[in-house]
Amino acid sequence: MPENVTILGDGAMATICSILLSQGGHRVTMWGAFEESIDRLIQNRENQRLLPGAKIPPEVRLTANDADAFDGCTLILSAIPTQYMRSAWNRLKPFVTPGVSVVSVAKGVENQTLLRPTQIIADVLGGRTLRNGQWTEPVCDRPLLALSGPNIAAEIARYLPATAVAASADGELARRVQAAFSTHYFRVYTNSDVIGVELAGATKNVIAIAAGALDGLGAGNNAKAALVTRGLVEITRLGVAMGADEQTFQGLAGLGDLITTCVSPEGRNRRVGEQVGKGRKLNEVLAGMESVAEGVPTTQSVVQLAKRFNVEMPITQAVYEVLFESKDPIAALSDLMTRDPKPEVSRLR
Repeated sequence: MPENVTILGDGAMATICSILLSQGGHRVTMWGAFEESIDRLIQNRENQRLLPGAKIPPEVRLTANDADAFDGCTLILSAIPTQYMRSAWNRLKPFVTPGVSVVSVAKGVENQTLLRPTQIIADVLGGRTLRNGQWTEPVCDRPLLALSGPNIAAEIARYLPATAVAASADGELARRVQAAFSTHYFRVYTNSDVIGVELAGATKNVIAIAAGALDGLGAGNNAKAALVTRGLVEITRLGVAMGADEQTFQGLAGLGDLITTCVSPEGRNRRVGEQVGKGRKLNEVLAGMESVAEGVPTTQSVVQLAKRFNVEMPITQAVYEVLFESKDPIAALSDLMTRDPKPEVSRLR
């Protein structure tokens, strides 16, 4: 059954989603927060700044009007970077169609609240309660889903084969999204582990920064293989401590996305790490980027989560110290290599 999808955001992933959904015969409206940005897209039908060469289908409706963005929508897709989600959803909340399910493609953990993307949406549309000094889990009156996986937007724009995972506690919604997004070059699997899929998507960006730093230092492929492997161990350890399924981190949203982000020259987070590894300052690197590297603020959040759940994450801690405490990347690498010897395999729980 054709969907009427409202996409929130006008970046590279929003553009890709508009193409995939249009090819599946679904009606699509793409909303952007800034009129000038939407006006450029209307004029060119191409995201020349973030995804040059990828044409937005002519049937996709483009708007910056909050009030009419949700007309007739049956599904909402949130393609807004994690740290900007709350402000955008607060702005749009008065116009959001009641009861309509929401899909998030963001990969990060919100600073201060330490909430995952679907939790941010639930918090804005529903809310949390403070009990005995602790906030309860955010809840809202609509099904939510996380769509994640090894998805480099520029590759999907060239119709290269790719996969994703649709994760929701609502199995019917997961199957709906699977059907809506599946094409002959984009395959979608379902999963019920929302915590694991979202945490995997967020934490792999932190490891990708470390992988990029190794590239910047010229540390070689042996070092990167070790980093990716041990990085997977520590992000899995955090996920299990937070209630995720260990197997999720061995799948597309975990290992699959981690490999892609750590090796692709188009990965934003890997590129940030590479430049820092070459000696550039973080603020200088970020100022020269067109798009958001979600792993940078997420590193701060993951360090806090590791402390909260008493999980050892040495690579994440090293990335934090390099990015925010001006630690020399060579010193950080040396410290990781000279940690106390340990067995490779240990229980995660």
